[in-house]
Amino acid sequence: MAKNKSKKGNKGNKKNKSETPKIERNWEELGLMMGLEIHQQLNTKHKLFCPCSTELIDDEFDDGIIRNLRPTQSELGQIDRAALQESLRDMTFKYESFNNHTCLVETDDEPPHALNREALDICITIASLLNMKMVDEFHTMRKQVIDGSNTGGFQRTGLAATDGYLDTPYGRVAIESLGLEEDAARRIDSDDEFTEFRLDRLGIPLAEITTDPSMHHPEQIKEVAYMIGQVLRSTNVKRGIGTIRQDVNISITRGARVEIKGVQDLDLMPEIVEREVQRQLALADIKDELIKRDASVEDTIYDLDEVFKDTSSKILSSAKCIKGIILRGFDGLIGKEIQPGRRFGTELSSYAKKMGVSGLFHTDELPAYGIQEDEVNDMKEFLKIGPQDAIIIVAHDEDVAVNALNEVIRRAHMAFDGVVEETRKALDDGNTEYMRPLPTANRMYLET
Repeated sequence: MAKNKSKKGNKGNKKNKSETPKIERNWEELGLMMGLEIHQQLNTKHKLFCPCSTELIDDEFDDGIIRNLRPTQSELGQIDRAALQESLRDMTFKYESFNNHTCLVETDDEPPHALNREALDICITIASLLNMKMVDEFHTMRKQVIDGSNTGGFQRTGLAATDGYLDTPYGRVAIESLGLEEDAARRIDSDDEFTEFRLDRLGIPLAEITTDPSMHHPEQIKEVAYMIGQVLRSTNVKRGIGTIRQDVNISITRGARVEIKGVQDLDLMPEIVEREVQRQLALADIKDELIKRDASVEDTIYDLDEVFKDTSSKILSSAKCIKGIILRGFDGLIGKEIQPGRRFGTELSSYAKKMGVSGLFHTDELPAYGIQEDEVNDMKEFLKIGPQDAIIIVAHDEDVAVNALNEVIRRAHMAFDGVVEETRKALDDGNTEYMRPLPTANRMYLET
């Protein structure tokens, strides 16, 4: 359970000894491709589909509702993989509402009202400034989102304009689309029982600007984000922290497309890109080594309670059960660094954490955390593993531990494909963390 350490760069020419040295890369040779999604709140008087105010409320809430959300089929009859993955967490959501600031539209107990024309007018202005073509008719769709940020399990969205461009110092960047959609509810708190949201932000008009993946240098993505931001600030949009959010799509030839959400600091964008490239190259190397070793993943989950019945580890001794899995040929690779302070084991742990555990142990880092060397040897003998094999351990309630290890097994199988298409969260130090699978077109269906 190695802890991640944030590493902040220094200004000027002084070099921090603990800082990972920069590697000069040939971005063209790597096949780096990047695109941007920028989400900007519009400064309208009312929300997109109801007459409620767009001001955020810090007062004590008046009422609350509780929901459990489940995935539904798209208009193509398929279930989106990201929605399906969220549903496996079996979460319960609580929503805070206000008598004078929220209504039944936000709680999905009343049909949406007419589209906010003020928001559409602002979109027309933005489209004009970005040399875009407005659509003839605006059709509202439902984008399935069941992470709790929408009470109905979907976000209303529509296409407003297409085929624009922006001239930058690096050349012309195509603006693929401009969407008009509802912002999500504000996440307030989370515990073992509920994840809590506030409905004041849900339904605020949001412009979504999407570029094509024609950016090929880390500094370029920062420049384009800044220029689009300047265009937006010249129109009637909201200002301040949280009113604009940037997502970055990144891929390289040896990797896959990954969406990094919530990039707030433009100056951090190049670092995030460089570290994501580092991660993808490391995962591609791990794939090659696994194939070379003829590695495999066992789907069996083993009970290790007997092995650790007399353990001095506080984490293991306090758990209701201890479970483990075998990864054949993975020895030394789980501890391989893929980003500064993050290892392949951290990737596996991120998947396990989605099922409710706080982390996992693996043999690349043991003995440690109160687990003794003789216990590690006993475990290896009990499971009859070879010198190139690795073991993953999870200690928790039985159902949670089994679900977590099933996620680790699923992610370990993906290691043979190299880089996985994912949605990841931007961290303050420039690294990223797994959130969910990359959504597909199957999350879209018509507003009824």
